[in-house]
Amino acid sequence: MATTAVGVSATPMTEKLTAADDDQQQQKLKKESQSSTTNPQLKKGIAEFYDESSGMWENIWGEHMHHGYYNSDDVVELSDHRSAQIRMIEQALTFASVSDDPEKKPKTIVDVGCGIGGSSRYLARKYGAECHGITLSPVQAERANALAAAQGLADKVSFQVADALNQPFPDGKFDLVWSMESGEHMPDKLKFVSELTRVAAPGATIIIVTWCHRDLNPGEKSLRPEEEKILNKICSSFYLPAWCSTADYVKLLESLSLQDIKSADWSGNVAPFWPAVIKTALSWKGITSLLRSGWKSIRGAMVMPLMIEGFKKDVIKFSIITCKKPE
Repeated sequence: MATTAVGVSATPMTEKLTAADDDQQQQKLKKESQSSTTNPQLKKGIAEFYDESSGMWENIWGEHMHHGYYNSDDVVELSDHRSAQIRMIEQALTFASVSDDPEKKPKTIVDVGCGIGGSSRYLARKYGAECHGITLSPVQAERANALAAAQGLADKVSFQVADALNQPFPDGKFDLVWSMESGEHMPDKLKFVSELTRVAAPGATIIIVTWCHRDLNPGEKSLRPEEEKILNKICSSFYLPAWCSTADYVKLLESLSLQDIKSADWSGNVAPFWPAVIKTALSWKGITSLLRSGWKSIRGAMVMPLMIEGFKKDVIKFSIITCKKPE
């Protein structure tokens, strides 16, 4: 497993596929998306999962509900994990070439799948921007707004319950469209990236950081059965209805005529994170918080070792995909 970011597009891998293989993969994605979209329990399950687990996460890990980014030469201490989560935000901004120039920096930002608003508040401070976060969880939205008020950011940052596949914003509103570890919950990946594109202003940057499955090799039509088995077990506990690859995301963005599409595999850079999560979950504070949170959180904790297994076997990839909307 690589331990440094590889800033290359997944497009060359896609180009190696035959037209027939590529079409079959796209049809598979479409079928999975349509099947998941019709599941009336999915949004309810996702909302309840985060209603239950967000307080536990904040109690142990703080306001950033995403992986940390670790450099290959880091000596990882438990105290580094929260700073590594900030580093993840900064690395994503750097990879996407988001400008700090006062004339070019983003002034309006949407945080799609905002959790309790850690990224939104950080970006609002960094850029002096107006940020809007959306989540399916009423508990998350309420807590995010409370934290914004407590941190003196209520005039800059706001949060609401809304569906990422049907965002309550007008076309072309945002200079920066940010999705940190929410894409994996989206049943319809094409609808997901289409909505990100719709709300992006001309020239805006779109950043997607998400779990994917590995890219298929030339001639492969699907993952191996043992790989599918790992993903299916994780899906049922974390409400991840439809996995896709980084190459699939790139192809979807290309189909929408987006520009400057880049992707990278950061699996090695997040490798220390899941063992740390398990270690803290097994602490006294972690166990008591988990027991108070509810069954959905407990079930999620039980499959965390499968996440590590998936990463080690290169089935699961932690990916960043960025692009720009044409002017």
